[in-house]
Amino acid sequence: MSVALPLSVLAPPGDSLASAVLTTLGISAAAVLASLPFGLALAWFLARRRFPGKALVETLVATPLVLPPVVTGVLLLLVLGRSTAFGGWLTSTFGIDIVFTPTAAVLAAAIVAFPLLVRTARVAFEGVDRELEQAARSMGASPVRVWSTVTLPLARRGVTAAVVLAFARAVGEFGATLVVAGTLPGGRRTLSVEVWQRLQSGDPGRAVPFVVASVLLAFAAVGWGEWLARPRRQHDGRRRP
Repeated sequence: MSVALPLSVLAPPGDSLASAVLTTLGISAAAVLASLPFGLALAWFLARRRFPGKALVETLVATPLVLPPVVTGVLLLLVLGRSTAFGGWLTSTFGIDIVFTPTAAVLAAAIVAFPLLVRTARVAFEGVDRELEQAARSMGASPVRVWSTVTLPLARRGVTAAVVLAFARAVGEFGATLVVAGTLPGGRRTLSVEVWQRLQSGDPGRAVPFVVASVLLAFAAVGWGEWLARPRRQHDGRRRP
């Protein structure tokens, strides 16, 4: 049994531009949603806690950001492939096969986007005034209530920027997705994989519409994320320091 997302509701089958765009958007959105709870929790923990080995954790989190994506894909194959210990155990015990399914594409996109999500959200949490959190706790609010009613609302612009930038990174993912997912059921491919496939055909002109769509999506997502991350103006027109 392969683990596969219901991709048929995300995109029509085939290698059309519409299919590639919708497949890319669906996989990217699923990747961000899957990693969001862990990313926000880790970002808050790194922003608020000091502990032995913190520098090592920060390094491990940031590594996929600079690691060649194809290496990330190979590492996923070494962990999840049927011939590996863990992947073989999943297949033999539960009948689960992840590699070369939409789930593998989501996992690859989530891993490469995760560092950007954590780093941006961490900056947002670090910008929240701790005195406001302490005031809420002094009034009897639980840690969860403080986080949900004080910390998160005050950091919402930065957290939203983290989500948007992580989504943009997932949209542009290629190497890891190609290695662990490739062409998905129904002949669906992400924009980056579709561009690569069309370049391999020997006719670069066939890739131009997909390149344009990739640029427009990336530009829109990054522009939105940068706008959200900018300091807002105070009511008196002055910028925050």
